[in-house]
Amino acid sequence: MSLRYNRDGVRMKKNLRYVAIAFVIFYLLTSPRAAAQVVNNAFDQLGNAGKSLSVFVSDLGT
Repeated sequence: MSLRYNRDGVRMKKNLRYVAIAFVIFYLLTSPRAAAQVVNNAFDQLGNAGKSLSVFVSDLGT
């Protein structure tokens, strides 16, 4: 019985992945400006995290 549950779990993960991809494509097509803003914000946050990590590592040596 656990083997069947595992197969269903894998199938569910695969289906959820397809639904997530479809949602992203739908979001990009229906509101491209908002989607671009989300991507820009994400890259800004990654850049800020990188700068903070750089400052942390630099301060370790002093």
